[in-house]
Amino acid sequence: MSIEAELRAEFDRLERTESAVLKVLPYILLALSTVITLLQPLWGVPVHVPAVLGLSAVAAVWVLWFHTLRPGWHGSGPLMGVYYVGMVALSACLVALTPWFGFFAFLGYAHAFQYLKGHWRYAGVAATAMVAAMSYMGGAAGIKGEEWWAWLGLSVIVMLLAGAFFYFAELADRRILKQKQALAELHEANVKLEAALEENAALHAQLLVQAREAGVLDERQRMAREIHDTLAQGLAGILAQLQAAEQTMDEPPSWRRHVTNAMTLARESLTEARRSVHAVEPAMLAEARLPDAIGDVARRWAEANHVEVTLTTTGDARPMHTDVEVALLRTAQEALANVAKHARAGRVGLTLSYMEDLVTLDVRDDGVGFETDARRAAGSGDGGFGLAGMRQRVQRLAGRLDIESEPGGGTAISATVPAIPASGGTVTVPAVPAGGGTAVVPAVPAGGGA
Repeated sequence: MSIEAELRAEFDRLERTESAVLKVLPYILLALSTVITLLQPLWGVPVHVPAVLGLSAVAAVWVLWFHTLRPGWHGSGPLMGVYYVGMVALSACLVALTPWFGFFAFLGYAHAFQYLKGHWRYAGVAATAMVAAMSYMGGAAGIKGEEWWAWLGLSVIVMLLAGAFFYFAELADRRILKQKQALAELHEANVKLEAALEENAALHAQLLVQAREAGVLDERQRMAREIHDTLAQGLAGILAQLQAAEQTMDEPPSWRRHVTNAMTLARESLTEARRSVHAVEPAMLAEARLPDAIGDVARRWAEANHVEVTLTTTGDARPMHTDVEVALLRTAQEALANVAKHARAGRVGLTLSYMEDLVTLDVRDDGVGFETDARRAAGSGDGGFGLAGMRQRVQRLAGRLDIESEPGGGTAISATVPAIPASGGTVTVPAVPAGGGTAVVPAVPAGGGA
C-alpha cells in the first residue's frame, strides 16, 4: 500500500470516528446531566423535577430534529444558527435550574465549531462560555447580589480560554483541510502519471515496432546498394569483357586478355559480395586509404574502358569514419560505371577534397550528358538503382548529392558528406604534398596488353 493510500485511509478513519462521536455526544451529555441532577435529592439538594424533565425532553427533541434527523440542513447557515440559539437557550435554562447541566452546555463548543462559520463561531463560544461560567457559579442560585461581577469575570476568563482553544482548533482544521487537498491533488497527479505511463508504454512499443521496421528497411536498402555496387557492376564488367572476347576470337592475345579480365572481375565481385553480406568494409579500404582506393578503382576502370582518368586530392587527406569512406568509394565506382554505360566520354576527372568539416568527391566527364529532370536525377528514369543508391548512401550520412548535366555538355556529380573522423586506434596516413596531388591514369590502347 502506498503512503498516499495509507494517509487517505487514516483520514477517512478519523472522520468516521469523529462523525460517530458527534452524533451521540449530545444525548450522552444530556443523559449524564439529567441522571446526576435527579440523584441530587439523595444528598438533600432540592430539585424541581418536572421542570428538569420537561426542559430535558425539549432539548432532546430539539437536538434530535436539527442534529440527527435533518443532516441535509447542516450546510445551511440560517437554519443551523436557529438551532444553535435554541440549543444554547435550553442549556442556559437547564443550568439555571441546576449546575450539573454544565455537562450538556459543553455541547455548545462542539456545535459552534461544527455548524457556525467565521466570526459567528466566536460569538457561539462567548455565549457557551457565559453558560458554562453560570454552571461554575452553582447555577442561577449562585449569582446573587454582587456575585454577578464574579460571574462576568469568570465568563471573560472562560471566553478567552475557549477562544484560544478554538483558534488553535481552527488552525489544525485548516492544516488537515490542506493536507486532504494535497492528497487529492497527489491522487489526481498519480492517476495522470499512471495514464501517462500507460501511454508512454504504448508509444514505446510502437517505437520499437517502427525501429524494427526501419532497421529492416535500412538493411534491405544496404543490401540493395551493396549488391548493385558489387555483383551488378561486376557482372556488367564481366559481360563487357566476354563480349569483347567474342569479337576478338581470331586474335588470341586480345581474346586471352579479355577472358583474364573477366575472371579477375568475377573473383573481385565474389570477394566484395561476401564482404557486403557481412557488412565488412571493401577490401580496397581495408588495405589502403581512401585516395589510394579511389585511385585504384580509377586505374582499373581506365584499363578496362580505355578512357583517361585524372584523380586530384586536395586538403588534408586523413582517415575518415568507415561509413564516410565506403560511401565516397561506392559513389566513385557507381559514377564511373555510369560513365562507361551511358556517357561515351573521352576523359573523366575525379576530385577528392578534404575540408575542415566536409569531404567532397566530384566526378566530371566530357560525355554526351542528359536532361537532369527530377525523375532522372532520382535514378528512376530507366528503372536503375545507381543514382538512387548514391543518393541514399550520401543522405544516410546527412550529406547531399548534386548532379549537373546537359545534352552534349558532359556530366558532373558532386557528393558531399560530413568529415567524421575515424574512431579507434591511431591510423597512419602517408603524407600528401601541400596543396594536394594529381594522379593521371592514361588510357590503355585498344590493342595494348593487360
